[in-house]
Amino acid sequence: MPADQPQWVLDARRAAGDRIRVRRLHMNMTQESLAHAADLDRSTVQRMEAGSEMKLSHLLHVAHALRVHVTDLLHG
Repeated sequence: MPADQPQWVLDARRAAGDRIRVRRLHMNMTQESLAHAADLDRSTVQRMEAGSEMKLSHLLHVAHALRVHVTDLLHG
């Protein structure tokens, strides 16, 4: 995949990260507690919330830990 992504891809990643953060806060979880529940490093959760490139497996683990379907994180 090219390093320079179209703006719509960057916007979609940022929106997914925002949805993760909003859901995490709604559940009164810290990044650390979400990372533990999702079996990920806190830095991975931090990068996801910041809108960095996300692995599908990480997104699935986070969705499971947040008790939502993965599509809820991808589409508002």
